[in-house]
Amino acid sequence: MQNQSSIKVWSERWRLGALSTPELVRIGLVSVIIGLMFMLFHMLGNTVEGVGSRSAFQWMFSRWSDTISFGADYSHGYFIPFVSLGVIWYKRKEIFSVDMHTDSRGLAVVIFALCLHWLGAKMQQTHFSLVSLVLLIWGVPFYLFGWELAKKLIFPCSYLAFCIPLNFMDVMAFPLRMFSTSLAAAMLNGLGISAEQTGTAIRSTVAGGFEFDVADPCSGLRSLLAMTALTAVYAYFTQRTIPRKWILFMASIPLAVIGNIARIVTVAIVAEAFGGKLALGIYHDYSGYILFTAAITMMVAIGGLLNLKFSEVFAKWKSTLLNRT
Repeated sequence: MQNQSSIKVWSERWRLGALSTPELVRIGLVSVIIGLMFMLFHMLGNTVEGVGSRSAFQWMFSRWSDTISFGADYSHGYFIPFVSLGVIWYKRKEIFSVDMHTDSRGLAVVIFALCLHWLGAKMQQTHFSLVSLVLLIWGVPFYLFGWELAKKLIFPCSYLAFCIPLNFMDVMAFPLRMFSTSLAAAMLNGLGISAEQTGTAIRSTVAGGFEFDVADPCSGLRSLLAMTALTAVYAYFTQRTIPRKWILFMASIPLAVIGNIARIVTVAIVAEAFGGKLALGIYHDYSGYILFTAAITMMVAIGGLLNLKFSEVFAKWKSTLLNRT
């Protein structure tokens, strides 16, 4: 009986006749705003010359699909909007239970976001416009429904930033390559495998040994971006306090870098043991998945440690030791 009652209430809720006039006005207003925002960013969202589209969405999708240049590092972008929607759906009861009223501070966010979009258009920087879109997605509900609702939307809206291709981050690729190559060469020598580094290349000092270059796709930037995006949502759901969420999120950076260095080292070890064909072929192509899985395992382990109540664990050990005596 309870299920039938729930179904009836749910069904009635979706009939326009069951909605109050203020609710209908809100739905209509939000629908118009969503339509205007889509038109603005689809028709006037990209001012970069020579790319064949004025749509910021098309600009973003083309970079997610790019498998050659920097955009390949953002192939995880397809999943980000769905994760944000999933978080909102998971928190829907909290979101709809807050007291809703207009808040003028939200209007300031909307105006700032529109100014940022204008600046991005003038500078032909589409990622500026996409940042302004994220701000609008958060700022419009902030203005229409108040701060209590806006607080609930901070994470799912800010999470959308992970799908914005940030071209300037490609400058990190070369320093990451150099850093990973240097540490990998040092580790190989520490393991007794004589290797020397020349720029971003590593080669065995033994005649006929391995030699390969750590190219841009192997800089670790792709796994770094994917790892931070994954850890952000994991920390949001598993950690009880904001400082612990940030600690776990920041831990994803060294985890991703260590995972990439481990991949370079193991490629060299496999090349030394079985030859360059196997190491730079099937092992190079699939080892990234194995080491990314290891990094995720470490992320879960660190999250578990952060959630430990050390005082209770210490008291339990102390009690166990005393009982033994």
